[in-house]
Amino acid sequence: MNNIWSKYVQGTKTLYYSRKLRFNDMFAGKYKVLFDLDEDKSLRILEIGCGPGALAGTLHRWYPNAEITAVDRDSEFVRFANAHETGIEFMEGDATHLHFEDNTFDVTISNTVSEHIEPSQFYGEQLRVLKPGGICLVLSSRKGIYLTPSCITLNEYEQEFFKKAEQYDDSMEKYSICKYPMSEAQLPAAMEKYGFHNIRTGYATIDLTPDDPKFSAELAHDIINANRYSDLDRIDSVLYSMSEHFTVEEIEEMKRLTNVKYDTRIQQYDRGEKQWDTNVSIIMVVRGTK
Repeated sequence: MNNIWSKYVQGTKTLYYSRKLRFNDMFAGKYKVLFDLDEDKSLRILEIGCGPGALAGTLHRWYPNAEITAVDRDSEFVRFANAHETGIEFMEGDATHLHFEDNTFDVTISNTVSEHIEPSQFYGEQLRVLKPGGICLVLSSRKGIYLTPSCITLNEYEQEFFKKAEQYDDSMEKYSICKYPMSEAQLPAAMEKYGFHNIRTGYATIDLTPDDPKFSAELAHDIINANRYSDLDRIDSVLYSMSEHFTVEEIEEMKRLTNVKYDTRIQQYDRGEKQWDTNVSIIMVVRGTK
C-alpha cells in the first residue's frame, strides 16, 4: 500500500472537499469553455493523479456520455474515491508508467500534478496513450487570494506548535513536492516541447466567499468546513511525520482549538455576522492536441 501523499503531504479530506468546491457545478461554464470537449461524444477520458476523486466525479456529471478512468499512486485516495464517487473506474497507477495501450484515450486531464513530475515523462506518457487528435488538458493552480476571518487567527499556542513543526518538516524535499514548477509562460511551452500542438491557455477564477449571497447556506457551510478539514489534516500530518517531537496531548489540543474556531465561524455565518473571508483560486488550463 502506498499512502505517502495522503498521510504526509495532503490529507484525503483536504483534497476531496476543496476540489468539490472548486469544481462545483456553478462553475461548469468557466471550465467547459476552456476544456472545449464535445459533450455529446462518447469520449474516453483519463484523469492522471486523481487524488480522492472529486474532479473525476465532476467530469462524470459534465460529460455523461464519456467513459472515465482515473489513476493515482496513493492507495488511500483510490479507496476513498471508490467509496464516494460512482460511474468511474478508479485504479492505482503511476503517471510516468501508465498501464494502458498506445492510442487508448480521447482526453487526458490532470489537476495540480505537472509540477511534481519530470516533464518529459509527464507529457510523454500522455502523448503515448492518447489517440491521434486526442486532447491533453493540464490544470495548474496559480497564486490566488486567501483571507481568513479574525476568529481563525492562530493564538500563541498554535503559533508555537507550527513554528516547532517547521523545524522538522522535510516533506518538500523528501517527497519531491513541486520539484518541477513552471510559470504561466513555461507551462504551454513545455507541452509544445514534448510533442503537442495547437496549444491554448486560459484561466478560471473561482471565488469561494461564504458570505456572498450567491452561495446557499449549505454551500457556505461547505466552504468553511473545507478549510476546517485542511487545518485538521495539517495537524494529522505533523503527528504522522514527526510524532517523536509532539505529544498526543499537544495534537489533541490543536484539534480542539481548530474545531472551536471553525464552529465559531459557522455560528457567525448562521447569525448573519458577515466576515467576508474568501478563497479565490485561479486555475490555469493548458490545452494541447496530439
